[in-house]
Amino acid sequence: QVRLAESGGGLVQPGGSLRLSCQASGRTSSSVAMGWFRQAPGKERAFIAAITWTGGMTHYTDSVKGRFTLSRNNGENTVYLQMNNLKPEDTAVYYCNADFSLRATMTGGRYWGQGTQVTVSS
Repeated sequence: QVRLAESGGGLVQPGGSLRLSCQASGRTSSSVAMGWFRQAPGKERAFIAAITWTGGMTHYTDSVKGRFTLSRNNGENTVYLQMNNLKPEDTAVYYCNADFSLRATMTGGRYWGQGTQVTVSS
């Protein structure tokens, strides 16, 4: 069992930055790939980014490439999503997820956090 706890959401102006954190806990938490999805009002939950458990490989959806950076600190079992140049269309609830393969994490995965709200507005 892996438990995920997100933090770092909030309100930011267009062009601003936020950093989301997701800490994993549990017996196998250090060996999972981790990622982020987001769900905007009236839309389905969508993949944003994922990282292997070693941190050696990352994948991003096209709409965030060059603006978002995903990294992880395995000593703290934590991943960080640095979001720069935020746009109003980035407004959504952001969910951390995890699974034992990168592919599974990118397509959904078995473990999910509760979500954190990100609002981009002037």
